[in-house]
Amino acid sequence: MRHWLAHLRDRTGRSFHAARSLEAHLAAAAEWILVAQRATPDDGVAHSWDIRERRWLASYPETTGYLIPTLYDYARHFAAPAHAAAALRMARWEVAEQLPEGGIRAGTMDAPVVAPTVFNTGQVLFGLARAARESGDETIHRALVRAADWLVAAQDDDGGWRRFPSPFAPSVNATYNVRSAFGLVRAFEVTNDAGHLEAAARNVDWALATAAANHWLPGNCLTPEPDDRALTHTIAYAIRGILEVGVALGRDDHVARALAMADALAAAQNDDGSLSANFSPRWRPLSDWSCMTGNAQMALNWYRLAKVTGRTDLQAHARAANRFNMRLQVLDGPPETRGAVKGSHPIGEDYMTWRYPNWATKFFMDALMFERLFDRIDNIG
Repeated sequence: MRHWLAHLRDRTGRSFHAARSLEAHLAAAAEWILVAQRATPDDGVAHSWDIRERRWLASYPETTGYLIPTLYDYARHFAAPAHAAAALRMARWEVAEQLPEGGIRAGTMDAPVVAPTVFNTGQVLFGLARAARESGDETIHRALVRAADWLVAAQDDDGGWRRFPSPFAPSVNATYNVRSAFGLVRAFEVTNDAGHLEAAARNVDWALATAAANHWLPGNCLTPEPDDRALTHTIAYAIRGILEVGVALGRDDHVARALAMADALAAAQNDDGSLSANFSPRWRPLSDWSCMTGNAQMALNWYRLAKVTGRTDLQAHARAANRFNMRLQVLDGPPETRGAVKGSHPIGEDYMTWRYPNWATKFFMDALMFERLFDRIDNIG
């Protein structure tokens, strides 16, 4: 019953509250990530808190991996050494859980299937690369090389990744895997192995070759075909992947494609700063609810594009998305939700239903840090 009351509060607008300072929202989010890590029997981060079942889900290697840079960034810029220490524990846990062939398993630690997965491996590269750089730990460095090499070996000749899809998100031609190509860029920055960067380039070239004239990417959703929509979450993954690989390669055409996709979403942004959870191949909103992870990711994307292209008008879109999420972040109550960001608004809708997933809070932190530090940094996350 409580979960339905939460959904009703969302539907009637009673979940909104006045935004506080960026620092207050950031601090609450950062503390919640530590609570989610302590909630598990290992050093991974709980997948999410489920308000219907009132329980933490098991550690999630994929998103624990890309939480690591977020915690290092927070520790560096906001004098929070406990978060850097937590990030290092997460990285060492990822090394211990890496599969023998070098890949990273799909799903949570209690998932019924244990299989290496392209997307999850690509996301863990972010954490291994950052932890290797921050710590100088050779064990982490070797794990990074093994994971990146496995991802390169898994790639098809045309640059796509069709083998080793997640059994929990079985899209065969997943163009959102350009986010894994971005992970290979981060690996290359540490390994200096040209093969890692070349594989990233091949994947983005493959994905963009499939795009429609209006820059819409097919196969860009967690659900398999028919390809009649995409989730804001995966659209944002693709935009960032194309952008960052383009920047790394000096490919202005890739940057322009990412910008065109981000402009399409900016044109459809709601007056309250939110985005529809789903869009059609004509870039038309399809949902009357919002994916809060996608909102945060697009805030981050718009800030990054403003830096790369000089399009300062994009900052207004990013700030509006941040304020929408800030007004819905839980800032009071029990530690299981205090500081967290839910998957859907309203919470009973069709993305991470009834849950506060750790990656919603991760991207929320990234977007707020970029806003707070915009004049001092070029990139984050």
